[in-house]
Amino acid sequence: MGPQPIPPAARVRARRRWRRAAALVLVGLVLPLNGCADARTSIPTGPEQTSGTLPAATVAFLDEALAEGMRLAGASGAIAGVWVPGVGRWLASPGRVGAQREPGTGLPTGGAAVNAGMQFRIGTLTSAMTCTVLLRLVDEGRVGLDDPVSSYLSRPPGLEGITLRQLCQHTSGLGQPALDPEFVANPTRQWAPMELISGGLGSVRAGQPGRKWNRSEVGIQLLGQALQAATGEPWADLYRRYVFDPLGLENTAYPGPAALEPPLDHPHGWAAATGPDGSPDCTIVQDVTLLSTSMTGVAGGVVSTLEDLRTWSLALATGSLLEQGTAGEQWETVPEDGASRWRRQGLGAEQVGPFRGGAGVIPGFLSATLTDPVSGLMVVVTVNNSSAGEEFVLALARWLAALAADARPDGAQPAGAQQAGAQPADGTRTAMTLPWTAREAQTDVRRAAVCPAGAADQAAPAG
Repeated sequence: MGPQPIPPAARVRARRRWRRAAALVLVGLVLPLNGCADARTSIPTGPEQTSGTLPAATVAFLDEALAEGMRLAGASGAIAGVWVPGVGRWLASPGRVGAQREPGTGLPTGGAAVNAGMQFRIGTLTSAMTCTVLLRLVDEGRVGLDDPVSSYLSRPPGLEGITLRQLCQHTSGLGQPALDPEFVANPTRQWAPMELISGGLGSVRAGQPGRKWNRSEVGIQLLGQALQAATGEPWADLYRRYVFDPLGLENTAYPGPAALEPPLDHPHGWAAATGPDGSPDCTIVQDVTLLSTSMTGVAGGVVSTLEDLRTWSLALATGSLLEQGTAGEQWETVPEDGASRWRRQGLGAEQVGPFRGGAGVIPGFLSATLTDPVSGLMVVVTVNNSSAGEEFVLALARWLAALAADARPDGAQPAGAQQAGAQPADGTRTAMTLPWTAREAQTDVRRAAVCPAGAADQAAPAG
């Protein structure tokens, strides 16, 4: 018999391996010429940003929106940034770290002032990093995006028909066990990965693999186990090699399950207990600063800073860490059941109107990133109370984005500017043609709030 034809998938993997090998040879030829060069590669991360400040009127609107968002979250502090290329930036870190409970309300208060360089837990925003590691392994030909999970994990039952792609896109059909109350009540407990995965595999399925979108962080944890089996490497090393080091994220880390606090200065994290009816009990707000990342693993365990998340958000939105084909695969989206038509799920992250990113939650913190890969407009925000959930912080990020979208270098506000207190009656949208107005996003923030600090202010604030 003559030689057998090489399957197309194998040819693609071989070409990818050749390109990577050629790149490494080129690096080997160049580095000696530069002496003791840094082994990390500088990855371009999208449109050039600006170092100036946004116009004073826009800054005032953003300050007021963040203050209301922090209050409605029941948070003691917040960290946020907005970058509008060619116009300016806005950085804010109002409040205190929340080292104690406020008498009478139990809400976080006190401690040192929050600053924009502090570290915080990014929660389920970690999933986008995990899925980017998957895509980088695909680029190297080490795994296939549509490989069956069972080809890497043979022991757990119930994996038939589920692929690595489906785990990242939340289309695997897996359920999500309702363990959030347990996480908040026992933040330092050490969870075995398969304990959580087994709970998800045993939950009621949303449907057959590939048929229906259904968010399942257990699916991301299952992906983590599969890729660890495929590479034989711990996730701390995989994150460093494929995400942290290439982007120079020096203040971003994946702490081990026994490391109960972020390694750098950080706000305290707070979360409301769950009442008998399953809703947040705002009379019992617990300090969950000491927390084991084993409860989320690679679905939520990373800690970072505002500046590092800015860099990461640009890289995610523009696909700068990936080859062109896999970057395209990441943003082949599917609709999310029950969500607006402008919100769709990619591989580990969301398309939210023109923006890419999403929201993250873990007991103690809510975070969100939104980046428009075309204009470079970007929002990063976090608050140190997770009670309101990720829909709350995503709405807050959308509100900040709408306020920034009309900023102009000279400070002039064009007709129809997105000022929540001065919206035109015809509902004029922003210059970016966002599918929401600032007022609509503000309404969503108020609707999602569950444990605000004091009564809601009914007067429409500036912004």
